Amino acid sequence: MVRFPPIMNALGIKGAGAGEAGTIGGCGAVMNAVGDALRRGAGVAHIDMSATPDRVWRAIQAAQT
Repeated sequence: MVRFPPIMNALGIKGAGAGEAGTIGGCGAVMNAVGDALRRGAGVAHIDMSATPDRVWRAIQAAQT
């Protein structure tokens, strides 16, 4: 595999080297948990990120009508 050095910064490092890669999976895990809870508990079919209290409340209200 040929790797080309990044040219966007003086250190030649990529974004994944800064530590973001270990935390980004949490977003999907949390949204899957929220979606699963809303689907089982209130019959909500879909909710978009970010699951703010207002969006959650509106999704529940829409599912009940």
